[in-house]
Amino acid sequence: MCGRFSQSMTREDYLALIAEEAERDIPFDPEPIGRYNVAPGTKVLLLSERDEQLHLDPVYWGYAPGWWDNPPLINARVETAATSRMFKPLWQHGRAIVFADGWFEWRKEDDRKQPYFIHRADGKPIFMAAIGSTPFERGDEAEGFLIVTAAADKGLVDIHDRRPLVLSPEAAREWMRQDVGGKEAEEIVADGSVPADAFIWHAVSRAVGNVKNQGPKLIEPV
Repeated sequence: MCGRFSQSMTREDYLALIAEEAERDIPFDPEPIGRYNVAPGTKVLLLSERDEQLHLDPVYWGYAPGWWDNPPLINARVETAATSRMFKPLWQHGRAIVFADGWFEWRKEDDRKQPYFIHRADGKPIFMAAIGSTPFERGDEAEGFLIVTAAADKGLVDIHDRRPLVLSPEAAREWMRQDVGGKEAEEIVADGSVPADAFIWHAVSRAVGNVKNQGPKLIEPV
């Protein structure tokens, strides 16, 4: 699954990999985002397309439509999201991207849960597929967004059996296009997902378990 991640670089560090400046309606901001411990239930910078340009909006991480009587969901399985009653409208019309440095997973070791930070071996940012309730700019906390997950494979399954669906920068840009239909989006996912062997991981401080903790030490090896 994906229940915590790091989004610490500057906006330009992420955006430069995914779109030319002419494609964006996003003010330049040189300050690092600086969120090393992004948790559900908070507003997260979400990248999406409106009027053929990219926009960046703070959107609530969690999705609970009016008829849903349970806590908000934070993930949607790629295997069923395109066809399920709950997620199909989001898949068709609410595709977005969450950029990040990497994500955290916990594994039980010696009767304690040890967190790991998973990131690209080449150190590049990652682009996680997301779906949500539009329009994203409204800042609605009742119906926000979810991160799409896929089955883990190769070494990643040793950490967790699910992982965020990470797309290449080119596939991420296509994923967000408003003129791309739901079936085309399925093809983009199939062809443009980043394989498991592109990622490495290391143990990190258990301090990341407290959502109030922040700072670069949370993603450093221990």
